[in-house]
Amino acid sequence: MTVVIGFEGSANKIGIGIIRDGEVLSNPRRTYITPPGQGFMPSDTARHHRAVILTVLKEALDQAGLKPADIDCVAYTKGPGMGAPLVTVALVARTVAQLWGKPLLGVNHCIGHIEMGRLITKANNPTVLYVSGGNTQISNDPSPGYNIEQMAKKGSQYVELPYTVKGMDVSFSGILSYIEEVAHKMLSSGQCTAEDLCFSLQETLFTMLVEITERAMAHCGSQEVLIVGGVGCNLRLQEMMGVMCQERGAKLFATDERFCIDNGAMIAQAGWEMFRSGKVTELEDSWITQRYRTDEVEVTWRD
Repeated sequence: MTVVIGFEGSANKIGIGIIRDGEVLSNPRRTYITPPGQGFMPSDTARHHRAVILTVLKEALDQAGLKPADIDCVAYTKGPGMGAPLVTVALVARTVAQLWGKPLLGVNHCIGHIEMGRLITKANNPTVLYVSGGNTQISNDPSPGYNIEQMAKKGSQYVELPYTVKGMDVSFSGILSYIEEVAHKMLSSGQCTAEDLCFSLQETLFTMLVEITERAMAHCGSQEVLIVGGVGCNLRLQEMMGVMCQERGAKLFATDERFCIDNGAMIAQAGWEMFRSGKVTELEDSWITQRYRTDEVEVTWRD
């Protein structure tokens, strides 16, 4: 049996998870929450992570009923993410690996999401929609995406918003500019409610995502869709994607907030796959990178 511990801290969540041959033994985490309107600064987020990471590490080991000697490999998030939090977690992971005498593995955060989704859902060879970036300055308690989702449930009037899809590319920038320009006027005149705007925002963005996902499925001849990433928790997105899949005779796979939202187990799972395929990260190569593209990773553990 191979046991891997994973350290995740690329944004406002710090999590440490332990995986043993596909079984999640523990997965505690903490979230850095700031007052509405402030967002979270990299230095403040890193300070939060430093304050709680050893407590979370102890929780992970205790919940799993393991000791350092039982761990085979230490995995950490190499990137992408916020620089200061990434460095904080990487330093602890490097220190732990040296103290315990264990090999180290730098993991791509996005690959972690995908591998965790595949583990939990048992999807075979899916087209993957990775929907992340749910952090804003509006309100991160519990998350802006969740707050928008709840308000959207009370909306009924659709407000037409910019819709930009070019092949497999989408653009969301025009939507923000448009809402900033017209929202105050529409709300003050009673043309719509804040709930209507949230409803319209979700419907527009998710329709764009469903469109490009269906196009990808058609190109690849795929009959499975896997939604991963923090925004993948959104039930309306899952519902819309499910309708498309049903019409194509395809199958939809998704997870809940335990594994959609950033967590340590997803880094441990990706690390488990990589370690079993013979990959390790030498200490001198164990840096972090804020811009670490998914397609930069050579996937040697799948056919």
